[in-house]
Amino acid sequence: MINTSQIVIDIDLPNVPLFKKGKVRSVFDLGDQLLIVASDRVSAFDYVLPNGIPNKGQVLTQVSEFWFNYLSDITPNHLISTNVEDFPSILSPYKDILAGRSMLVKKTELIEIECVVRGYIVGSGWKEYQQSGTVCGIKLPPNLKLADPLPEPIFTPAFKASSGHDENITIEKMESLVGKKLTQYLSKKSIEIYKKGVEYAKNRGIILADTKFEFGKLNDDVILIDEVLTPDSSRFWPISEYQPGISPPSFDKQIVRDYLASTNWDQKPPIPTIPDEIINKTSQKYLEVSDLLIK
Repeated sequence: MINTSQIVIDIDLPNVPLFKKGKVRSVFDLGDQLLIVASDRVSAFDYVLPNGIPNKGQVLTQVSEFWFNYLSDITPNHLISTNVEDFPSILSPYKDILAGRSMLVKKTELIEIECVVRGYIVGSGWKEYQQSGTVCGIKLPPNLKLADPLPEPIFTPAFKASSGHDENITIEKMESLVGKKLTQYLSKKSIEIYKKGVEYAKNRGIILADTKFEFGKLNDDVILIDEVLTPDSSRFWPISEYQPGISPPSFDKQIVRDYLASTNWDQKPPIPTIPDEIINKTSQKYLEVSDLLIK
């Protein structure tokens, strides 16, 4: 059985103002700083599931911390510290719940664009390609197979929706939202970050198929924020099991999605409970990719 005492679903910090609550993270307002706390919540098909995934919050935080440091030579970021001893005194009563799963970060003005970079043809991109030979309107070579690498990584932005799915948009639409100069900067920087991540992951036996980044403005600077190259924001495949023409197994919650897809759930409430076996396997996938990347 899973030890539910080690799973953190709800994060309540009395006397600390809540900034926003997402499907996985809760963000608290500390003035010119924010505290991002990663829970063990898991979502699928736009629903937060009743079960949590052991170790998930710690993995997301520690993997992000690694990448923020590794990528700091090519982009500034919002990370201040993940060490609870460095946190403001208002957070002292909550050290036990925050340890290992929280980041103290600089508060920025969010740029409301998901900066998606795709290096392989898979997922929603594959569905579009089969219909039109394009991904997010970008024409691709003919006769690509599922999970084939693209000739070059492509930048396919999405507009950050306040609820539900983010909306894929064209480069022209992004330019109308944030301006041509910022669009060019984010496109170039996102691909640069992705390529550096690809090379590092390759040396660890992992394919980084695609990912998404978020950026914010701090004074006159554009900096990397939120999470970066985690199993929740990226598609990681083991090189040893990669084969074009099939959807490779991934280091993330795909096991949960596959289980739900195998049931008769109509993707409406009530939300089904996930069996312990599926929860354990998912937790193992998160731990496995974390160990491969940062140990």
